Amino acid sequence: MKITRAGQNASARGPEDWFTGTVRLDPMFAAEAPGRVSGAQVTFEPGARTAWHTHPAGQTLIVTFGRGRVQREGGPVEEIRQGDVVWFPAGEKHWHGAAPDTAMSHIAIQEAVDGSAVTWMEKVSDEDYGG
Repeated sequence: MKITRAGQNASARGPEDWFTGTVRLDPMFAAEAPGRVSGAQVTFEPGARTAWHTHPAGQTLIVTFGRGRVQREGGPVEEIRQGDVVWFPAGEKHWHGAAPDTAMSHIAIQEAVDGSAVTWMEKVSDEDYGG
């Protein structure tokens, strides 16, 4: 058994290569081998968002605060709210972030395949973000 105490893992600013706007990453857990799952609390200030990306084993988002936006490639921009759960299948190109006027936090859960949990791509344009 392993207990990770609240506040044990340091917060970090979301890297500019992966995010637009102000984003805080709070690592929550990472499984030890042979496990492959990890999770983080991610907080987006209004208008902040990820770049387009994929996950080799998919990703689950659990919205814990505020209002946000998500989009899969080729689909509409959709609003998400506290309590919503979003699933992106393996390999689905997508992005997620806060609404233009409201912050949003979610828990992001994903598994690594061959040591990688995410492939980052181009940034989301203001046009795409606006829907």
